[in-house]
Amino acid sequence: MSHTSASPVVFKADMMLLLVTVLAAISWMFSKEALDGFPPLLFIGTRFLFAGLLLAIPGYSGLKKLTKHQWKASSGVGILFGIAMSTWIMGLFYATHLGEGSFITSLAVVLVPLISWLFFGDAMSRASWIALPLAFAGMGLLSLQHGFRPELSQLLFFTAALLLSMTFILNGRAAAHVPALALSAIQLSIVGIVAIALSAGVEEWPDTWTADMWWWLLLSVTVGTAARFFLQTYAQGMTTPSHAAVIMIVEPVWTATFAALWFGETMSLSQLFGCSLIFLSLVVNRWSAVRMWLARKS
Repeated sequence: MSHTSASPVVFKADMMLLLVTVLAAISWMFSKEALDGFPPLLFIGTRFLFAGLLLAIPGYSGLKKLTKHQWKASSGVGILFGIAMSTWIMGLFYATHLGEGSFITSLAVVLVPLISWLFFGDAMSRASWIALPLAFAGMGLLSLQHGFRPELSQLLFFTAALLLSMTFILNGRAAAHVPALALSAIQLSIVGIVAIALSAGVEEWPDTWTADMWWWLLLSVTVGTAARFFLQTYAQGMTTPSHAAVIMIVEPVWTATFAALWFGETMSLSQLFGCSLIFLSLVVNRWSAVRMWLARKS
């Protein structure tokens, strides 16, 4: 297929992936609103369990064909993903700056090469080595505003980023052998089961669910989770992983923008500089993909 004939397909994939980043960013707003009524672990568990069951409908034929080994591999990654998302939602529960939190969580992308190198012996590119100090410098600026006293939410978001980086690595290995839609349905459902189990042990559940609670949960399940993962899976099948990776970089920028518009959040100069360094580390980490994307657009 020529470049010219592929262009409409590439453009469609780009627009869908851009929409995915918007949905991912706006789901931070939905989640923060929902936490006014929900215990955090109960919310994230219910959200992901319902979303997983929704994705199981179009993914049913793929789920039926999975072997016992594929179910085991998918569930294993789902458990780690569940712990990561439980940590993330606790960070969101205590967060005072959603934009800052989104940039810290995005460090998962930069940490993937480091974790792969440390635990699997994979080689790290020069770009990854340059990206790491930029990322940690940005993180330092966010946590050193009043001396070295990182906020609890910052520590939780960074821990979630570490766990998510491990999830990305293991998920990449599982995805090579499991259909994407079936894998997403299993993993989202497992996340829900893990978070609800944790919630049952440590949280007090509300006696009644208000209309607002149902509304934010519905938006989080359908728009922020099921639609987002479905569109991401579909769009990634229309383009290369490196091309998709470039567009996904902008998610924390959207989140910070929506947080400013939605909640009136503002950042200090050091926070802005710290977030900028983290964003720069994302660009550097994916520089080869960025260069390919720019060449493709020229």
